[in-house]
Amino acid sequence: MTDWTLDREAQLAYSYERFAQAKVFVFRKWCEQAAERHALPPADLSGSCKYGSLFMNQVFGGSICGHYQHQYNIIGGRIVDLSHDAIDVGSIKNPYLHEPDFFAIPEKQASLNSCLPRVERWVVQFLKEIESADNK
Repeated sequence: MTDWTLDREAQLAYSYERFAQAKVFVFRKWCEQAAERHALPPADLSGSCKYGSLFMNQVFGGSICGHYQHQYNIIGGRIVDLSHDAIDVGSIKNPYLHEPDFFAIPEKQASLNSCLPRVERWVVQFLKEIESADNK
């Protein structure tokens, strides 16, 4: 069982610029995923917190925190949330509540693990895009 609430080592140093790049990238991927499901294009990152927090954890390290309504990252001691401005997050009374036992529930573990293959592909693509942009 993976303990997502423990700190993970970063593949890329976190910065506000990298956050902005990650947000644009994940939104693009979230739109592609909606198209795959023949769903309407999303207006924002609503519903993406599982993918977004896994992505940020894989790229920038830190830990994943949250509860049954929302999950986010703690990186370098700060709350980092790709979907901080999404409509669904805005409607949650306490989006940054942390219930660590929630991540030990077998169904939650299975849900996160089912997202990992897609997220890992996103991470590889994102890191290549960042490297390409940095070399220009």
